[in-house]
Amino acid sequence: MSEIKKIRGFQDIHGENAKKYRYVVDTARDVFEKYNFQEIILPYVEDISLFKRSVGEATDIVQKEMYVFEDKGGRTVALRPEGTASTVRAFIEDRMYAKGGYHKLFYEGAMFRYERPQAGRYRQFHQIGAEIFGVDSPLGDAELIKMVKDILDKLGIQVRLEINSLGDFESRKKYIKALKEYLKQHEEELCETCKTRMDTNPLRVLDCKVETCKQATQDAPVLTDFLSEKSLERYTKLKEYLKAMDIEFIENPRLVRGLDYYTDTVFEFITDEIGAQGTVAAGGRYDNLVEQLGGPKTPALGFAAGIERLMLLLKELPEEKPLIVVIPVVSDFNLEGLKIADNLRKKGIRTEMLLKEGSLKSKMKLANKLNSKYVIFVSEKPELKDMQTGEQEVFENVEDLLDVVVEKV
Repeated sequence: MSEIKKIRGFQDIHGENAKKYRYVVDTARDVFEKYNFQEIILPYVEDISLFKRSVGEATDIVQKEMYVFEDKGGRTVALRPEGTASTVRAFIEDRMYAKGGYHKLFYEGAMFRYERPQAGRYRQFHQIGAEIFGVDSPLGDAELIKMVKDILDKLGIQVRLEINSLGDFESRKKYIKALKEYLKQHEEELCETCKTRMDTNPLRVLDCKVETCKQATQDAPVLTDFLSEKSLERYTKLKEYLKAMDIEFIENPRLVRGLDYYTDTVFEFITDEIGAQGTVAAGGRYDNLVEQLGGPKTPALGFAAGIERLMLLLKELPEEKPLIVVIPVVSDFNLEGLKIADNLRKKGIRTEMLLKEGSLKSKMKLANKLNSKYVIFVSEKPELKDMQTGEQEVFENVEDLLDVVVEKV
């Protein structure tokens, strides 16, 4: 019978990679909780209209990348391609806004996009993300960016921060009109994809990585020149706050993000260490999205970061707690071995009770392979062996042995 393999673009995460995954998530969770964010666990499957209305029908995600299917009830549904839309849907559906104040939520988990697999990018990938609802002040923008920086700093990941303002809808409407006029004059220089985008999603032309498109848009109108008074004030304040917190940033007028719902502040944390796809965390403000999806007018902002990309950039993991291996010398002492292992675990010590039968020699080989710090031989008189020095100590009883192990570990 032929071997069944995983689908292209999907992955098994185990061993060292699983440790990296958990370290990234736990580090982010620790920072989220310090900023008083509450966890939300979102469904993997949503009605397709959620993403059409939020992410945008003209985006690559909706047009080309979503996993869409009809369920047994005849509903057209999609595997979630991102987390913000689902969080907004939950905010509205569960009437969180009725509780007053503002709400800070974080999530982690798998997302799905039918993209070309490459380093740090899969068709099932994982994100950490956070959203803030009910905060209009640019203080919220600055604190969100600071929180993302704290996560990256704790992970030891070197990045640069790029920011821009897309303005409110009125600002953008004026800008898009001017941009379309400019692009029409340079249509012949654009790639085929951007020729289509020119009418459906012209902002994305500015973000194109094709060299001819970069050259063609070099002298394109700058969005910040079209900002309304309120949007310009927000952007100015944001820069003041970032400087006050000693957060270095680069203003990038081409930074537009790939989703339709963004307004005003957008930002990306970028690395040059993993090739062209260097964005490791990104986000911004989306003040119209809650209303657009049927909720009350609510200012909002958020970010997401790709866990796989963060894993690629991790230099090292914290040192693991030492491992103690328990080996019953003969099967008569198996039960005693289980009891010793249980006692050690209750004391918070990482313990492996060797379950596999075999010779003492084969068990010691396995203990070496597991990189154990100490081995406990269980017999009439238990023994403790230091695997680095080779020293062995015999004890009259188990209690004395446990006391010594706790002291050493």
